[in-house]
Amino acid sequence: MVLDSMINSPHRRSPSFRKPFPRDELGSWSTLLQRHRFLLTALALLAFLCTIYLYFAVTLGATESCSGLTDKEKAGTP
Repeated sequence: MVLDSMINSPHRRSPSFRKPFPRDELGSWSTLLQRHRFLLTALALLAFLCTIYLYFAVTLGATESCSGLTDKEKAGTP
């Protein structure tokens, strides 16, 4: 059968698609940073842009939110 020849073939892929790494290589911080450099850079850029967005959202939005109210209404007292 064709299926049996594929199962017994020496060129069949192993069930593990990951390359095995030595135990000491997995634990080092430099290796972790090298493997995830793109993700860490994208995360840092996203955090920076969110900080800028929140700064302008708070500073520009806060002045107009209470316009037209008296001092008592701004303080929230009835």
